[in-house]
Amino acid sequence: MSTPNPKLEATTTIDAPAEAVWAHLSDPRVLGGLSPQVVRSTVQGSAPVGVGTRFLNVNRDGWKVWPTRAVVTRYEPNRALAFKVKENGAVWSFDLEPAEGGTRVVHRRELPAGVTKMSVLLQDKVLGGVAPFEASLERGMALTLQRLAAAVAALRRRRPATIRWRRCASAA
Repeated sequence: MSTPNPKLEATTTIDAPAEAVWAHLSDPRVLGGLSPQVVRSTVQGSAPVGVGTRFLNVNRDGWKVWPTRAVVTRYEPNRALAFKVKENGAVWSFDLEPAEGGTRVVHRRELPAGVTKMSVLLQDKVLGGVAPFEASLERGMALTLQRLAAAVAALRRRRPATIRWRRCASAA
């Protein structure tokens, strides 16, 4: 059995301010719709999303479908979102920072405590092996960022910039 890579990462720059990007990342239900692996995300409770929010993801890879439970561990509006998956200990995160041309988004999957033997066994026996599964995750992370950029651009096209009027001194 292979050992999972402790860190996977994908990065992009989106031509929009952090607030516009955050609008798509800040709710797991919306975020799940950007991932090629997540079929649905359901948030538990009705409180606003923040640190401690729990949610359930239904994931799919071909014919294989499985649930994962997660909790938001970091929630800094317009800056950072992270959540930890209970089943395998993976921490998924998005960090936003100002960049020339917009907002730099770094999407990571980290394994701070490694993964459980059960997770490695399932990746190896059911999901095609650790290395191919991680390659699929990396492609999915890149696609998630592409979809995020497209969603932000589409929303910005539908909502033109606000025009601020100011009163000028009369010519009289």
